[in-house]
Amino acid sequence: MLICRNSGRALVMLFGAIAQVRYMFSRRNRDEVLYQMFVTGIKSLGVITVVAMFTGMILALQTGLELRRFGQEVNIGTAVTVVLLREMGPFMTGLIIAASVGSAIAAQMGTMVVSEEIAALEVMSINPLRFLVMPRLVALVIMMPLLTIYTNILGIIGGAIVGLTQLGVSFTAYFDNAAQYAHNKDLYVGLFKAMLFGFIIVTVACHQGFSTKEGAVGVGQATRRTVIISFLTILVVGYMITRVFYA
Repeated sequence: MLICRNSGRALVMLFGAIAQVRYMFSRRNRDEVLYQMFVTGIKSLGVITVVAMFTGMILALQTGLELRRFGQEVNIGTAVTVVLLREMGPFMTGLIIAASVGSAIAAQMGTMVVSEEIAALEVMSINPLRFLVMPRLVALVIMMPLLTIYTNILGIIGGAIVGLTQLGVSFTAYFDNAAQYAHNKDLYVGLFKAMLFGFIIVTVACHQGFSTKEGAVGVGQATRRTVIISFLTILVVGYMITRVFYA
């Protein structure tokens, strides 16, 4: 019952923030949206770069070692590319952003709640959904697909490096196989997942932040719940989308 109530409140907050998107080009909101895009995108590039490269390298190595048993290691380009585009690219990007940006949003919102800054905004007739939630929602929905594309590119390059140095697969053979069997649908489904993951992260983080109680302890609990709930929801939603499009 509690889960249903909290889910309903989170959805109401999400729809309220979506209704405020029409104000995103106002001067105050535009600057905040751009700043949140910078925080979400540029400041996350370092960790995403490392994770993306090694994700592609691990996929290529493990897949290539098994394919080598059948003399098919040349096909690692297909395996790495398809897996990254469909699943691992948006999935790894979602987990990174949930852990870094999502937890930061929850902590910020929670601190504002316990220090009564949210109440002060309401007293001044400033809508918290427009001032706080909407810019973060727009920023993540825009940046998640872009970061996913970046993750995919680096992961594919990482796989190509492993293929060349450890499996004897040339760049030409690797990318030819990748281009032959990877389809546009794989890319579009992955980007659709990434966009939904952006909605999920912002909704969970802001709802948990606004629900914060008990001072500093509550802020820590809200941050922890944000990461856990975001991870679980991303896993479930990612599976469901794959099931729908590839059943």
